[in-house]
Amino acid sequence: MAATLISAGMDEVRQHRAWFFVWGIVLIVLGFIAVASSVLTTLISVLLLGWILIFSGVFDVIHGLTRHRWHGFFLNLLAGLLYAVVGFLMVSNPALAAATLTLLIAMLLLVAGTFRLVIGFSLPFEHRGWLILNGVIAILLGLSIWRSWPISGLWVIGLFIGIDLIVAGWTELMLGVMARPLPV
Repeated sequence: MAATLISAGMDEVRQHRAWFFVWGIVLIVLGFIAVASSVLTTLISVLLLGWILIFSGVFDVIHGLTRHRWHGFFLNLLAGLLYAVVGFLMVSNPALAAATLTLLIAMLLLVAGTFRLVIGFSLPFEHRGWLILNGVIAILLGLSIWRSWPISGLWVIGLFIGIDLIVAGWTELMLGVMARPLPV
């Protein structure tokens, strides 16, 4: 069944391969723009997240107030207020919010990398070298972000978004390129 699904998916890619190719190029260009202006990309993404939190918080509070007889009324109200306050703090000072989020990213990379190393060295399994390499890279990234923090808070998020766009674009581009019709 999985082979049938993959085959059906590849037929769809073959049928629309030009769109995959074009979309891949668009994502790659956007990714390079995001990397080149990583500070601006970081601030825009933090502002966007802040506004999303504000709107969702307001709607959560409204939902809670209109359902005041519901047992989860206070949870809705408190969660909505928390979302709105955090969103307001992010919008009012996006550089500080970016620095805070970047520090959290650095800590996540350090913890995840350490966990991967512990698992890689303690459990015998085939090809565990890749997991160990992944752990080392995660720790090195986390340390480099942490050592240059808070300045890194201005560019890390934008850089990561840009890199993700480039990789996603490359994936779409390769799907379009590799999906040429098979010779008969």
